[in-house]
Amino acid sequence: MALAVLAGCAVVFVVAAALAVALPEDGEPEGGPPALAAVHGLDLGVAVAVEPLLRDGGYRDVVTGNYTSVTAENTMKWDAVQPERGGFDWSGPDAVMDFAEAEGLDVRGHTLLWHNQLPAWLERGSFDPPELRRIMREHIGALVGRYQGRVEAWDVVNEPFVDEGAALRENLWYGVLGEDYIAEALWAAHEVDPEARLYINEFGIEGGGAKADALYALAEDLVDRGVPLHGIGFQGHFVHGQVPEDLASTMRRFTDLGLEVAVTELDVRVPEPVTEAELDAQAGEYRRVVESCLDVPGCVGVTVWGVDDGHSWIPEWFPGYTSATPFDEDHRPKPALEGIVEALSRRPTPPSSG
Repeated sequence: MALAVLAGCAVVFVVAAALAVALPEDGEPEGGPPALAAVHGLDLGVAVAVEPLLRDGGYRDVVTGNYTSVTAENTMKWDAVQPERGGFDWSGPDAVMDFAEAEGLDVRGHTLLWHNQLPAWLERGSFDPPELRRIMREHIGALVGRYQGRVEAWDVVNEPFVDEGAALRENLWYGVLGEDYIAEALWAAHEVDPEARLYINEFGIEGGGAKADALYALAEDLVDRGVPLHGIGFQGHFVHGQVPEDLASTMRRFTDLGLEVAVTELDVRVPEPVTEAELDAQAGEYRRVVESCLDVPGCVGVTVWGVDDGHSWIPEWFPGYTSATPFDEDHRPKPALEGIVEALSRRPTPPSSG
């Protein structure tokens, strides 16, 4: 069955909802998701890949018609940017930046330090602390410096905790520089671009638990020490039927520290074969995530991970799952987009008069 369940009438309904929804009172802006997100001051983003961005008009139209920012899905990661020591390849990041600026979209930088997608020279190298620290600072200085003032926020440290549990991950940075590599990376980015918002980005924290507690303790310590940490990214790679009900309350723990939060990599994967009922239920899950962000004053944005199902990482990494994004492989909107629009269409909550 898969995506064939999107009958023509359903597609027409979703398109109408996405492109012509207005808030209920006169005088409010009409338009698609970008206009609705603007009413709430919310960034609505999407992760993009370079090749389809350059070559696929339908792919670009989905981005420009439905989102307010872009995140580079892979092309700003270390192996793409610095495949050889001291040899930087700016072609991919420049393409994303040029597209975003031409279309009036903001940019989220992803990512400066991660245990994955390292170039061979770095992954297999043997470095003492001074040399690795110098390498880290040179890389951050080059990448953040090239786009200084042009990138709104950076995922400075990505997935610092183990997949399951509360321990810091035994990666290159932690093994050589110790726990304070996180603070050092944040300071390095801040020194290059003091205006950029700097994040720790993590998965598996959305519903609370030991990992969320450990990240909270780390964030609290960094804030208390005056380290330039501005936000926490909740990745949001969800399985259909397992989107947590308490996402907003988990976010509030971090905003109570004075940090902002964002959903940075949202997708909701569905087991095959996909049914129309499951896509309708998935729409409710997308709506719930956006509503959770709207319910937290310090939640500044929601970014969907992947423009459409034909360019999603899910089938490769999670065989037997598909249909994780709000658009199908032919760039047609799915009920998930309607769920986003429904959440954004609600009346903004007035600020408290105190």
